[in-house]
Amino acid sequence: MSIDPTDPKVQAAVNSTLHRHWVLFLVEGVVLLVLGAVAIVIPPFATIAATIVLGWLFLFSGVVGLVTTFYMRHAPGFWWSLISAALAVLVGGMLLARPISGAFSLTLVLITFFFIEGVVTIMFALDHKRELSGKWGWMFASGVVDLILSAMIFAGLPSSAVWAIGLLVGINMVFGGTALVAMALHARNATG
Repeated sequence: MSIDPTDPKVQAAVNSTLHRHWVLFLVEGVVLLVLGAVAIVIPPFATIAATIVLGWLFLFSGVVGLVTTFYMRHAPGFWWSLISAALAVLVGGMLLARPISGAFSLTLVLITFFFIEGVVTIMFALDHKRELSGKWGWMFASGVVDLILSAMIFAGLPSSAVWAIGLLVGINMVFGGTALVAMALHARNATG
């Protein structure tokens, strides 16, 4: 069964749902705006902080993996699990020991993230356009900005790795937050 987005009942249901939850969109948008502004103002700090947080996550997950792997040493795949856990400990330790060097590797991951995020956000916006939920253009612009950010990071390597993560994540958060605030305000004014 197919849903016709131009059906007045469907449109009313979409508007009603968006209207009921506009505050959640607004809160998320404001939080993204604030965090994005902080990251833009102090990008090297944001870059190092992100690298250190990821280092601790890898280290912690690796240690947990090692412990559970040894408890289940007779289970199939023991050696693969052991290698995976040891790799997580190694990567976490390397990110914590040399966060600036780790920022380069994370910058490569960030390039990939912004590219995929841009494509997904554009598709999200186009879905909103099809459903006639309003202000989809802001989300579309956010996706285009993500694609531009991906290209900017790649072009600035390797020197931009120290500040790029913090600055570009901040810019992404500001645009994403702006898009969510615009959608929330539109949904607030829609008839529910």
